[in-house]
Amino acid sequence: MKILFNFSFLNKYYWYYLNGVKNTIFLTTLALFLGIILGMVLALCRLSKNKPLKYFSGLYIEVMRGTPLLVQIMILYYGITQFVPFPEIDFISSFLGYSSADFFAGAAAVALNSGAYVAEIIRAGIQSINKGQMEAARSLGLTHSMAMRHIIIPQAFKNILPALGNEFVTLIKETSIVSVIGIMELTKAGDIVRGATAKGFEPLLVTAAIYLTLTFTMSKLVGLLERRMAAGD
Repeated sequence: MKILFNFSFLNKYYWYYLNGVKNTIFLTTLALFLGIILGMVLALCRLSKNKPLKYFSGLYIEVMRGTPLLVQIMILYYGITQFVPFPEIDFISSFLGYSSADFFAGAAAVALNSGAYVAEIIRAGIQSINKGQMEAARSLGLTHSMAMRHIIIPQAFKNILPALGNEFVTLIKETSIVSVIGIMELTKAGDIVRGATAKGFEPLLVTAAIYLTLTFTMSKLVGLLERRMAAGD
């Protein structure tokens, strides 16, 4: 049986894929940035001696890691945003090519999920620093918060940068789930092309190839970062 692939549709619909790649990278970058901020707060809460903060952060992490991202997106988009809608910003909508409110909802859902995983990465990074570092800092007159800010956290971030890079690679693929709420990222772009061309297979191959290119490139960059950091040590 001879199978012929026809990719001539790319001459007409390539722009959908380019727009999808742009939006996927933008969404992934924003979600990771917000996830790192949230993860840092959660990690510090988990390491805190304040029991309510410690238990709350632990519960949040378990809930977000123990439930599917798809369900979390649905709850946020169809539930929470009905009461607390995200703003519509014209210039961002123009850049994206669709509603910025929907985009922010998708980015928030991915960030809230990613923050739980980033929190555990940061917590492990902080705990990997020798306790003598904190003791030495305190003996020099630094407060606990000053020692964390100037000594412990900078060293921890150096240790966890490769793991954060891997989280970025993972998010590139996970952002495909936000297509279920109509966000025009790479997977949604592929679905639009499939519907317009009535081709069920070739548009999916193009989508998969682009995802592979993005993740492969980022993996190589993460590997290069790891080697540079190892050489610095």
